Order: sequence, then C-alpha cells, then structure tokens
Amino acid sequence: MPLINSKKVLYPDLSYKVCGLCFDTHNSLGRHKSEKSYGDMLEQLLTENKIKFEREKSLESSFESEKSRRNIPDFIIEDKIILDIKAKRIVTKEDYYQMRRYLDTSKLKLGIIVNFRQKYLSPKRIAN
Repeated sequence: MPLINSKKVLYPDLSYKVCGLCFDTHNSLGRHKSEKSYGDMLEQLLTENKIKFEREKSLESSFESEKSRRNIPDFIIEDKIILDIKAKRIVTKEDYYQMRRYLDTSKLKLGIIVNFRQKYLSPKRIAN
C-alpha cells in the first residue's frame, strides 16, 4: 500500500502546517497522555492558527458492510485532510486500513496518522 507519491506531496502548505502543530503538541504534552488530551490541544492550536476543521465528524458510508464500523476520524481539516491521532505503542495495519476506509468514504485525498506515544514523532501520510 503506497503511503505517498514520492514525486508530489498533496496540499504541501496545509499538510506541513498541520504536522508542525502535531510536533508542537508532542513537544508540549510529551508522549504519555491520552488521545483526548492530544486532540484537545490540537483543536486549540488549529483554532489559534485559523485553520478550518471539524472534530469527530461521522462519515456516512454507502456500503452495507461499512455501516456497522466506526467511521469517525479525529479531524477533517479544511475539507482536504483527514487527521487521525493515536496514543499507543505502535500503529498497526488495522490503523492504516481504517484510514483507507475514511479516505474512501469521504472521497478526500490525504490522510495523516500521528502516534503521539512515539519518542520521535513521525506522521504517516496516506494518499488516496
């Protein structure tokens, strides 16, 4: 599963700004807080930086098999990027599959997964 097209970064200005805010959050809170704590701080930073977002917006799926699954990403940023935050030991394949479902359901083109538990933050981009 390709994570990013090596020749083109989608929404470079916005995605780099969002990743920068994730680094600011990680530097401020450290790596042993809850997902809610990271989400609350990101919400505050997005608001301060006047970046339009929706938090925990339900995505409606037209597929019957998807209706029972949780389709609620942490953030949808400027109707362009889905940001999903984690606070666990490792990001699993299921987390990547979940992001793929979010992208397919929403028809957005870029997803970013950030695991704040990591010692060195490394946001993962997933292009649709």
